[in-house]
Amino acid sequence: MHKIWLVIKREFLVRVRKKSFVIMTFLGPILLASILILPIYLANNSQEKRNIAVGYQKDFQLEDNELLNFVTIPQNEVDSVKFNIKDSPYYALLIIRDNTFSLYSNQQVTLNVTSEIKRQIEHILKLNNLRSLGIDNETLKIAEQKINLETKIINKEGESTNSHSEVSTGIGFLGGILIYMFIFMYGTMVMRGVIEEKTSRIVEVMISSLRPFQLMMGKIIGVALVGLTQFLLWIIFTVALSALAELVLLNDAFLATSSAENQSIIITQIKSFTSGINLIQIFLSFLFYFIAGYLMYSSLFAAVGSAVDAEADTQQFILPVTLPLILSFILIQPIMDNPEGSLAFWLSIIPFTSPVIMMVRLPFGVENWEIILSMTILVSTFIITTWLAGKIYRIGILMYGKKANIRELLKWIRY
Repeated sequence: MHKIWLVIKREFLVRVRKKSFVIMTFLGPILLASILILPIYLANNSQEKRNIAVGYQKDFQLEDNELLNFVTIPQNEVDSVKFNIKDSPYYALLIIRDNTFSLYSNQQVTLNVTSEIKRQIEHILKLNNLRSLGIDNETLKIAEQKINLETKIINKEGESTNSHSEVSTGIGFLGGILIYMFIFMYGTMVMRGVIEEKTSRIVEVMISSLRPFQLMMGKIIGVALVGLTQFLLWIIFTVALSALAELVLLNDAFLATSSAENQSIIITQIKSFTSGINLIQIFLSFLFYFIAGYLMYSSLFAAVGSAVDAEADTQQFILPVTLPLILSFILIQPIMDNPEGSLAFWLSIIPFTSPVIMMVRLPFGVENWEIILSMTILVSTFIITTWLAGKIYRIGILMYGKKANIRELLKWIRY
């Protein structure tokens, strides 16, 4: 155990001292904080209204809003504005003739502008068609009533809690993507480390004082600690940067213009959004599936690294190893659409896809027995894959000049 600890210590210290680790440790939180804060900042800083010139051939009144300001121009000025739109005070020119609607601009019109104009025109046309059928304005107002649909989850005790599918979808997607990214990133790090030590012949010196299996486990655990350290630092720095950015960027735009009552309402709404989601269970499950999934895949990556002399030779082995992981990434969206289906259930039980798929399913609610079964099978598979990878590693790590294939690896397992 002491020898494994020395390998773990070496792997950890060597990697955390690299410039790439330091850069990514600080760059990652900045990117995450930007994703969290910038949309709020931009939403709370009203953008400049865009003036849209409108030329009518009949009465067709569009309504101004926070995005667009519609300016009706005389018919005799339409052609002049159309051909001199660049030098005019208008962002675009909308020409309405009978049932033809054309929008002219000297630049690519943004999607939100075209969507808003299209929405208003379709709304006006619908109202006009209904009025032509003899339906008065009061009846139209009644027909256009909007509702707020509340979704609730009923537990076994018959109690109901608010459910927000958008929040569950976001958390599930983020959890699945992070697991996929971390396993791939740190698993390939193990493989590259094994290849580097093998090609530089450093491993021959190390093998003289400890067994190949001890070296492999020390390397895997050492990189795992690097990943956990970086992940925890990301959480700490992201929370700190988000809080700082909120004070600096949102103080005048949001906090200063919001009363204490409004801020209290917003906080209550945030709590309501997450009331039906067990965040502690999701966080602890994330740590488990990250560690267990990484340990399982990294043992396979280490075996692949020991079987080749250069990274270019890993292609024939990498695809079979990473195919289940890639498949689980591709199926994230279908799983979110049907988290209770048979496909979602079996993929969250199969150990090679469960780290990603189970994280996608958890925010939607998963039975405890399913989670326990998934975790048990994943740990059992990790033990088996580590044992198999160790048998490949002990032979491949000292083999040079011979290109191994899958059949050769199967022979090494039987030795």
